[in-house]
Amino acid sequence: MRFVIQRVAESTVTVDNRKIAQISKGFLVLIGINREDTVEKADKMVKKLLGLRIFEDENGKTNLDLKSVAGSLLLVSQFTLYADCKKGNRPSFINAGEPHMANELYEYIIKCCRQEVPVVETGKFGADMKIALINDGPFTVILDSEELGI
Repeated sequence: MRFVIQRVAESTVTVDNRKIAQISKGFLVLIGINREDTVEKADKMVKKLLGLRIFEDENGKTNLDLKSVAGSLLLVSQFTLYADCKKGNRPSFINAGEPHMANELYEYIIKCCRQEVPVVETGKFGADMKIALINDGPFTVILDSEELGI
């Protein structure tokens, strides 16, 4: 499982020329589901995500988590995070989770986040989405369950 987390001042998702989601201060999280991912991995990744202290405190140190700044989440499924570009120029997506399984885990992640964060917006699974953001910093962090030993 991979989360690409961007600290944003604001972010939106548009599908078919209609804005379907919008947040102000918080995290835009692009979520990649691997074919071997599980609910247990999702639980650990969500805990790590929500505990990240990447907002500045009164001394300008990145010491505050999402809850401390009353931040929002925008969660967007992105299977291309599992693109394999080792051979040739056309990426393979063989390691990405099968759509039905990936959507179930994506929905599970949304549910878990909504239990902890008051404002959680989402993209539309499988849709052609246009993502707009103002990256605050810029500040981008990648969480990879394999690298984290999850």
